[in-house]
Amino acid sequence: MDAPRAAPVERFLRGLQKRILAALQGEEAPGAGILRRDPWAAQDSGGLTCVLADGEVFERAAVNFSRVQGERLPQPATERRPELAGCRFEAVGLSVIIHPRNPYVPTSHANLRFFVARDSSGGPQAWWFGGGMDLTPVYPFEEDVRHWHRVCLEACAPFGEDLYRRLKEWCDRYFYLPHRREARGVGGLFFDDLDWWGFARCFEFVRGVGDRFLPAYLPIVQRRKSAPYGARERNFLLYRRGRYVEFNLLYDRGTRFGLQTGGRVESILASLPPEVRWHYDWQPAPGTAEARLGEFLQPRDWV
Repeated sequence: MDAPRAAPVERFLRGLQKRILAALQGEEAPGAGILRRDPWAAQDSGGLTCVLADGEVFERAAVNFSRVQGERLPQPATERRPELAGCRFEAVGLSVIIHPRNPYVPTSHANLRFFVARDSSGGPQAWWFGGGMDLTPVYPFEEDVRHWHRVCLEACAPFGEDLYRRLKEWCDRYFYLPHRREARGVGGLFFDDLDWWGFARCFEFVRGVGDRFLPAYLPIVQRRKSAPYGARERNFLLYRRGRYVEFNLLYDRGTRFGLQTGGRVESILASLPPEVRWHYDWQPAPGTAEARLGEFLQPRDWV
């Protein structure tokens, strides 16, 4: 039976949350970093917020599961499906955002979510998956970016030869700062309103994306986490984090959805970096390593 069900999705996401947390802790030196686990509940909603902070490798890594129910789908969830405005809903999701300490280790983000919109009788009127994963380097290395995109391609390959291209282009469009005229990072995969193949097949794809997050990201962390850096590189990292904050607060649909559904604010904003810096009208000098980042912030083929 191909009926949409939130329970197996929740089990998978909770298991993935445990796996990602364990892997991130495994990259830290023994005793480094503070892991805080905060179960939370609000009316019929709840979740588990897990934040690894103050580590030698990860300055902040938030790996958050949530299960939210409500009487009316908020506007960010109906922008592409206005016919569902006013429907009751149930949503489960896992959000991962990693801010490394070393400027040579890229920031990374992943999100997987499942929605069911219900009619007045309580039956499912519509359902869909959304999510993806993307990479935001400060000092990019082409081999890292190509590795990341090869793993994204592997996740898509069993589901159609053009799927990677479609979701990669969708990611490039979504993670874009119009006011800066630049991409947030080097992309990856992004999808929404995924109900194309029936529930079982769509869930299989989502599991494939989730299972490949660690193989895509950890080899990059392991290559770069011990690279030496100084104040110049650290200051550039803080400056580039400002772009990340701008996107999350101005454009990110997940942030707006969480705030509009009365989600736990501390959990939602755990995606923000602990330190950030803005410089007035600053540009890197031509020919520097900092200027080279601009070459990576325009969409191009990586595999």
